[in-house]
Amino acid sequence: MTAPLRLACIDAEAPPLFSRSPDGVTRHGYEPAAAALVAEALGRGLEWVFTPWAEFFPALRAHEVDAVWCGQGITEARLRQAAFTRPYAIFNESVLVRRGAGVSAPGDLGGRRVAAIEGSTNMALAETFEGAVTVPFGGETDDVFGDMLAALRSGEVDAVVDDDVVFVPLAEDPDFDLAFTVPTRNRWGVAVAKDRPGLLADIDGALAAVIADGRMEEVWRTWMPTLPYPLA
Repeated sequence: MTAPLRLACIDAEAPPLFSRSPDGVTRHGYEPAAAALVAEALGRGLEWVFTPWAEFFPALRAHEVDAVWCGQGITEARLRQAAFTRPYAIFNESVLVRRGAGVSAPGDLGGRRVAAIEGSTNMALAETFEGAVTVPFGGETDDVFGDMLAALRSGEVDAVVDDDVVFVPLAEDPDFDLAFTVPTRNRWGVAVAKDRPGLLADIDGALAAVIADGRMEEVWRTWMPTLPYPLA
């Protein structure tokens, strides 16, 4: 029997990308649904390995997992650590602040504490905001996004930078305002260890197939109908 495809991700509440697993096995959201399509195209089962954000690449290099499928923007820093498939998503980046903060443009962030995940495309964007004080979150816990939101609510930081998709469920939250969005078109891919080129080719080929036959677009429109499909 063919071994299941073992994918690393955090177990956290970040809809519509993914929600916390109800049983430690099953997952729901765009990323799990997209990964299920690829596993099906490969003729393999699918197993999620819940891993803290900071441990993704060590687990990958140790072959404890086959791939990381968990909000990984394809950056130069990450390409030094792993190989990546073609994109399964492309997102812009947004800045979230507390309601009434009076932030509507990058220039309003001077002197304010701006949080983002350490080493991410979001942190790279935050570092371009003149005068902003960047606050990196390292991802040592299981829910780095939740950690950043909690810090924003408490006043520990003044803004959070992340990809636009993760802020969709917060549109009606009375505590927050979506300050502005930057059209950065970040490409998200599946990370595979550099010493497994065959596996990379297999996952990339399956991904190409489900994009070409329209199944990926169907999943996108199911989970993220308010965001334009970028892979046509």
